[in-house]
Amino acid sequence: MTRSVELDGTHYEILTHAADELMAKHPLASTLLRRALIDFALERARSKRYKYAALHLQDCETLSRSIEDFGSFETHDNYQRRLMSEHRRKSMFWELVDA
Repeated sequence: MTRSVELDGTHYEILTHAADELMAKHPLASTLLRRALIDFALERARSKRYKYAALHLQDCETLSRSIEDFGSFETHDNYQRRLMSEHRRKSMFWELVDA
């Protein structure tokens, strides 16, 4: 949690597995791992990863319901609004999110 800025979304297999393992007991940590994956895909326009990024965003929404305090991290709604603002032209991603 204290080193979340160091998360590198290039390590898809490791982060996805870790996020899945943390889901039940540590939903915020799982969310931060998923956000690293989403951010990597969108910031680097890795369209082949958009499908997975959309699924991770949906997981983040589900996880947000069990997070009582986001602390210094963005709430899910704020995170998603920022993504929409920064990556609104990535229509392929948003179509997958809406599907």
